Amino acid sequence: MAMDRDQVLRDAAALLSRKSTATMDEVAKAAGIGRATLHRHFAGRDALVRALEELGIREFEGACDRAGLETGSPVEALRRLIAESEPHAQLLAFLVTENQLFEGDQVNAGWARLDARVCALFRRGQEEGEIRIDLSPAWLTEALYGLIGTCAWAVMDGRVAAKDYHHMITELLLGGARRSER
Repeated sequence: MAMDRDQVLRDAAALLSRKSTATMDEVAKAAGIGRATLHRHFAGRDALVRALEELGIREFEGACDRAGLETGSPVEALRRLIAESEPHAQLLAFLVTENQLFEGDQVNAGWARLDARVCALFRRGQEEGEIRIDLSPAWLTEALYGLIGTCAWAVMDGRVAAKDYHHMITELLLGGARRSER
């Protein structure tokens, strides 16, 4: 039986997002494959994390494409992006906390592409008067990533219902935590 590489990576991400110190043996077990099979495809933890990074960038770029960030209202495009990110939230939650991916000269150019696309959405929202201008598009992008990751963890831990993922992220990001005056 052939190994589904992307499924192994998704299983690894699900485990590593809950237990970042999991061993390669634990990853193999979670993926339902033998340790030797895992090592044939990923020589070690660094190779596995880099493969997860490639998958995560590909998945999030796909979410951006499906969300149609350049079309319609920027707020509605953001809502679509959040909805499209949900299936990949665990992977993004793991990746944004992997410091090794963002240190040194080996930073994957895919992160810059993603940042540029999401920043452009926020910038367009500011230009069209839908997004507040006192926060930079770069900060709003980082806040979005943080909310996606945090919400994914809360859902995994059972502290938040999965059905509330989209609403919680969208409303907190767009409305802030301040109670509106009546």
